[in-house]
Amino acid sequence: MLKSSLLATPYALLTFVLLLLFSCTATEKADLIIHNALVYTVDSSFTVVQAFAVKDGRFLESGSNEQILKNYKVDQTIDAGGKAVYPGFIDAHCHFLRYGLSLQNADLTGTTSFGEIIERIQAHRNKYPAASWIVGRGWDQNDWPEKAFPTKDTLDLLFPDTPVFLERIDGHAALVNQKALDLAGVTTSTRVSGGLVELKNNEPTGILVDNAADLVSRVIPQPGRQEVSQALQQAEKNCFAVGLTTVDDAGLGKAEVDLIDSLQKAKGLTMRMYVMLNPSQENQDHYFTSGPYKTDQLNVRSFKIYADGALGSRGACLLHDYHDRPGNKGFLLQTPQDLKNIATALYQHNFQMNTHCIGDSANRLLLDFYGGLLKGKNDRRWRIEHAQVVATTDVAKFGEYSVIPSVQPTHATSDMYWAGERLGETRVKTAYAFQDLYKQNQTIAFGSDFPVEAIEPLYGFHAAVARQDAKNYPKGGFQPENAMTREQALRGMTIWAAYSNFEEKEKGSIEKGKFADFVILEKDIMKASNAELRNIKVAQTFVGGKQVYSR
Repeated sequence: MLKSSLLATPYALLTFVLLLLFSCTATEKADLIIHNALVYTVDSSFTVVQAFAVKDGRFLESGSNEQILKNYKVDQTIDAGGKAVYPGFIDAHCHFLRYGLSLQNADLTGTTSFGEIIERIQAHRNKYPAASWIVGRGWDQNDWPEKAFPTKDTLDLLFPDTPVFLERIDGHAALVNQKALDLAGVTTSTRVSGGLVELKNNEPTGILVDNAADLVSRVIPQPGRQEVSQALQQAEKNCFAVGLTTVDDAGLGKAEVDLIDSLQKAKGLTMRMYVMLNPSQENQDHYFTSGPYKTDQLNVRSFKIYADGALGSRGACLLHDYHDRPGNKGFLLQTPQDLKNIATALYQHNFQMNTHCIGDSANRLLLDFYGGLLKGKNDRRWRIEHAQVVATTDVAKFGEYSVIPSVQPTHATSDMYWAGERLGETRVKTAYAFQDLYKQNQTIAFGSDFPVEAIEPLYGFHAAVARQDAKNYPKGGFQPENAMTREQALRGMTIWAAYSNFEEKEKGSIEKGKFADFVILEKDIMKASNAELRNIKVAQTFVGGKQVYSR
């Protein structure tokens, strides 16, 4: 018998004696027992126990230390030292592959001025002098003293012969230089549906919003199979370190799905993944014929659709003008008819429709399209991704049509500084209304949208319950009436996220027969102060009963 300990405890000797006694009477075999723990099972009763047993990658039983140690012969036991254990965390909306690939690009998150962007770009260029493009992401002009969009002038001076593509934090705008515009054929006369080439004095400024940014991004050389594989593996490593055991990757193609599947089958990738397909013709042709694809590690049964852009770049489609940009309501990224057509096709082929909707106009349009097809209560589990600004009269439609709100709590605490400027004092009250959305179906799925936000799920937990940023601002929380309880927040990142993926029978709680995916934290997030939540560390992460991370 192998006995390991996370931390020596006063009960260690007693536990050892009990193990010796129980090993003589136990009849059923287990691979692993976790005991002397505070186990939040997140079952329907939110039961808290001391121990559980694992066999063949699944939970066998949970209960008291005495019960579990007595019932099973075991190869390995772990004394958790009283630490808290939870089901593996699920990120219901992220960009896992894009995050992995972005680790090779210039990191512009947290920049406080355009000058700092230039410094980081130059440092990146010195590190990768042979790269054919300079690619970066993460800037947000709302964090700078001068909150206007930057222009390409400095980039043109510093990098006249090297194309530059710098994606905004939300992924819905980019700053590029003249070389990149030339390679993409973007000129003063370029027009694109669902996007904007920003002009000043009838010349491109270098800012491209939504679909216009795609004109340049599509000419950037694509990474090869080995580079993509390495990106996935690095992303997995980082995610395991923060307790994630399932990620919902929003918007992949068939080739990427096939690579992920092959890596998982070859034991080169352990992360469980729920994939939202992009609505390319190739994806539709293949999956509408073959149907959803499911293994223990991979679930492909939904399509990610974009209705509009982002609030920060004023691409979110609003019912009324932006408060700080009269005459501008944002825009849809596709025509209403195109959105209706894809909704009909997904309904007919039994796929989930998960639609990015930020603005209240986009939310209303898609909820009405959903309702026309779903026609009341149902189990299709169609989702609205983000659901950031929803008119009060439209909130009830989530309940009427059984639509799942898939939200990112840290968006609220990242946007709260300027969301009121975009929306005005009255309309901002209808934004990031998590509690109001939850009440419609008593279900809400939590994600991060990383790399738009940080990968740490505990940041989202903190933002959901405290409605505060990393500095615990503002006092009392941002629109605290929509704060979630801690039980709700934990369910949002475990069992409700699993439900939104049609996976609640196999993950999301510590119950018999489910995958033994779980995380042990250094402190209990159900009891720690709000100020502590973002600093709590993961002690160990397990997938299928196997340790995949340890501090």
